[in-house]
Amino acid sequence: MSKLMSSLVLAAFATASMGAFAAAHGGAMSDKEKAEMTEKCAKMDATKADDKMKADCKKLMEMKK
Repeated sequence: MSKLMSSLVLAAFATASMGAFAAAHGGAMSDKEKAEMTEKCAKMDATKADDKMKADCKKLMEMKK
């Protein structure tokens, strides 16, 4: 019974750590994507852009700091 409980706890921790690793690396942009996004942000007309584009550009500018 002790071995079963130990293996269940081990499996739970392994699953949680894999999930955290995937979440941390899932949204990273490549250098090419970053360059394309920077170009789009530079050409963006603030009056015509949607909220998602504005938020993405703001996040990109904060990453540069």
